[in-house]
Amino acid sequence: MRRALKFPHAIPATTADTPGAGWHPSDEQRTATPQLRVSVPVTLLLALILGALLSAPQPGVAGQQQPVIGHRIDAVLDPEAGTLHATDTITLPEDTAQFVFLLHQGLRPRVENGEAVLERIGRDGHLERFRLTPATNQPVTLRYGGRIRHPLTSVREGMGRERQQLVGTIDADGVFLTGYTGWYPTMPGALNRMQLDVRLPPGWLAVSQGAGPEPIGGDDAHVRWTEEQPQDELYLSAARFKLYRQPTPHGEAQAYLRLPDEALADRYLAATADYLARYSALIGAYPYAKFALVENFWETGYGMPSFTLLGSRVMRLPFILHSSYPHEILHNWWGNGVYVDYAAGNWAEGLTAYLSDHLNQALAGAGADYRRDQLKAYADYVRDGADFPLTAFRGRHGSASQAIGYGKMLMTLHMLRVMLGDDDFRDGLRRFFDQNRFRSADFDDLRRAFEQAGERDLAAFFAAWTTRPGAARLALDDVEVAQGSDGGYVVTGSVHQVQEDAALPMDVPVVVHAGDGTPQRVLAPFDGRTARFEVQLDAAPARVAVDPQFETFRHLLPAESPASLSNLFGAERGLMVLPAAAPAPRQRAYRKLAQAWQRGQAGWDIVLDDTLTTLPQDRAVWLFGWENAFVDAVAGAAPGLVLDADTRTLTLAGTAHTDVSTAVAVGDATHAIGWVAAATPAAVPGLARKLPHYGKYGYLTFTGDAPDNQVKGQWPPGDSALTQWLSDARPQLRMPTPSTLVSR
Repeated sequence: MRRALKFPHAIPATTADTPGAGWHPSDEQRTATPQLRVSVPVTLLLALILGALLSAPQPGVAGQQQPVIGHRIDAVLDPEAGTLHATDTITLPEDTAQFVFLLHQGLRPRVENGEAVLERIGRDGHLERFRLTPATNQPVTLRYGGRIRHPLTSVREGMGRERQQLVGTIDADGVFLTGYTGWYPTMPGALNRMQLDVRLPPGWLAVSQGAGPEPIGGDDAHVRWTEEQPQDELYLSAARFKLYRQPTPHGEAQAYLRLPDEALADRYLAATADYLARYSALIGAYPYAKFALVENFWETGYGMPSFTLLGSRVMRLPFILHSSYPHEILHNWWGNGVYVDYAAGNWAEGLTAYLSDHLNQALAGAGADYRRDQLKAYADYVRDGADFPLTAFRGRHGSASQAIGYGKMLMTLHMLRVMLGDDDFRDGLRRFFDQNRFRSADFDDLRRAFEQAGERDLAAFFAAWTTRPGAARLALDDVEVAQGSDGGYVVTGSVHQVQEDAALPMDVPVVVHAGDGTPQRVLAPFDGRTARFEVQLDAAPARVAVDPQFETFRHLLPAESPASLSNLFGAERGLMVLPAAAPAPRQRAYRKLAQAWQRGQAGWDIVLDDTLTTLPQDRAVWLFGWENAFVDAVAGAAPGLVLDADTRTLTLAGTAHTDVSTAVAVGDATHAIGWVAAATPAAVPGLARKLPHYGKYGYLTFTGDAPDNQVKGQWPPGDSALTQWLSDARPQLRMPTPSTLVSR
């Protein structure tokens, strides 16, 4: 089934600072408030609802995969009453025999104008199913109206994570309507063109995709939005907004704020102009008339065609402008400019993350760290039985699916870029966008574009990396150094794939450092299980390292992956150990924290420390409190980590921290020990909620009862078996300067 409807692109939980997405929030974003997410794309829900109806071609449109429906909607919204009253003049493709559509329950549609028979044929949740049989090829006008109001619902993901989702609502605080809401006649499998006229109470302003708002009769509360390009879903948001706008060479920048704030609006308008220019140059002309920041009435991070909905607190975090905001802008090329054929796999989230979150990190010199975080998230969250190929990814429904659909996809794109080079990779992006604008595309379309750009057959690469689960396991072997008659040196060696599954096609970077620390990078191409490399140096070599900048999708070796909180939050089995000696209020708070993390985690148990003589070695362990009898298992277990339980002082890299709440992870991926201690019982609920979103970190400190993060960091990785020193000297190493797709 071709994609017909989607829920707005939601902020993933982890892509920028661990792996979120969506928008890829940083930790502060994710902890500002629970983020609104959806577990599976709405297209899939509608596919289940109408699977039987859509399993065969629709009468009159056989062979036409994506018919385009024209909508001329006149809508009146009453936020206080929660009602919508509308007419929709529908233009169907020529010779359409039947139009099967969904509409929100209770809207009671009827034919207002035109020759057609309308029948109610079913009910699925909040949606009703109708069949319209037109007698002619002329447009048909439907009139409908009623109440649309739904509360936020929460979905728990385990270990304290939860996401909120909303079917849609018309409320005194604001309006939020998507295709899944059923606020207009929605035909799964079809695209939509629209002219939307919206009337609201005085002081209100409506936002939708496309060009607008155009006041009707000089009334800002009665506006028109128009989008002639085929859309896979129509959105409508409204509130009491102050509108700011600024023209740019690539479309109008707009900001809709719930309270006037010219300085904030100016920052977003300037950032919009910058990112529209960046991505237009990289990919192709921006496909919409405007891009708008819209302040939502609850905390979200959504990307719709030509606008994004951000929560009030989220949008005011200073780093959002250059961490999450570009992710939402870029979705107007990937997902809202080229649509996803979900039945064949969702490529858009990983591609968007790669060209926004990863690109921004690479421009800041942190690309290798970001890629290592993706590999670590895969190792920590994708357990036995949880893996699946990219072609099976539909949308995020937990950390494991995100590690694959976002992390593995963006790493696959990076490996493709390593193989093709920057110029051909950029050309492939442009071809993919140009060839698929406003139509659904799949991995085959993506492959063809890069094949044309690189003039090479990529069938084996795409088949291996998109249709098979798993990652490579690499080993370094047969390293030899020979000195030539000219005084130069030749370093040779082999890289092996040692995973149980079949070999994967890829080019693996190998970096050899000379004695003065100067690097030389070569690619070792795999054609089977073994890849050979050869590096020529003028001076004696000091070190050889396979993939030191984490440019391949592979299993990290233990030394490359020091312990972090994700080792604990991703563990299927574990023990949470409470301090029997803690004062009663603090012990009660810790028990509530443990119980919150335990929900949905059948393999985790809770015990008091005085019931144990030793800690288990076969599972992950959380220790709670300075009073814990086993706190010495953490002290000194990581470089620069010192604990003084008597003074409640945590020392990190020589800096002492007293009267702070803290969380630490030590050990390794196979046996991680976490320790969390609150400065006050009042800080415990905040730690319970926030810490699951700091998965990539090995240590953190917080202050206050909120609590607010002060220090965060990762334990430094060491040399692994993929590194071999060739001399006793240990020069200061320089890494190869990474290329970037855009100017720094």
